[in-house]
Amino acid sequence: MKRLLIAIGMPLRPMMLFILRLFFDKKYLQGRCFETSITGFAWCFRAIWQRNILRLAPPMPFPAHLTCRIANAYNLEFHPDDIGNLQAPGTYFQNELGRISLGKGCYIAPNVGLITANHDPSNPDKHLPGEDIELGPACWIGMNSVVLPGTRLGPGTVVAAGSVVTKSFPEGRCVLAGVPARVIKQLPAAQCADQ
Repeated sequence: MKRLLIAIGMPLRPMMLFILRLFFDKKYLQGRCFETSITGFAWCFRAIWQRNILRLAPPMPFPAHLTCRIANAYNLEFHPDDIGNLQAPGTYFQNELGRISLGKGCYIAPNVGLITANHDPSNPDKHLPGEDIELGPACWIGMNSVVLPGTRLGPGTVVAAGSVVTKSFPEGRCVLAGVPARVIKQLPAAQCADQ
C-alpha cells in the first residue's frame, strides 16, 4: 500500500512542492521524508491546516506538530532529514534567548524540553542570559527529558527517559540518566550511529 501511495504521488510532487513553498521555506522541503516517502507532505498539509488556516498555533517556516512549541523558529538549526523531530507531540524548544542546534540523525522523543534560558531565581519575572544548546550527530533524547541551558552533548549521546541534563558531555557516545543526568554507560564507538 505504501509503495502504491508513493507511486501515485510521484507525478504530483512538483505541484505539491510549489504549493508548499507558499507556506514553508524550501530548504525544509527536501530530504528523506519528501524524496522517498509521502510522510513529509502529510506533515506539511496538516501543519498548514492547523497553524496557517485555523491558527491554532503560530505558523512556522517548516512543518511542525500542533503541540510542538518553538519560541523562535530562526534560532533552531536542524538537518532537513530530521524534520520528524518537530512532529513529536509535546516537544518544547525554548530558544528565544539562545540557539538550539540538532546534529544530523538526532531523535527527539515526545514531551522533551530543550531550554536555553532559565528564570532569575531572585526575580522570576526576569530571565537569565540565554545559553546555546548543541546536540551532536546521532543523539537520542528520551521521552520527558529536559536539557538545560549551555548544554553540549557529543555525538551518539543517549539521554534516558525522564532525565534532566544540567551539564555538558562533549565526548559523547554514552548513556545519560537521572536527575541530574550522569553517565551510566559508555558506548563503544563501533556501535554508535555517528560512525
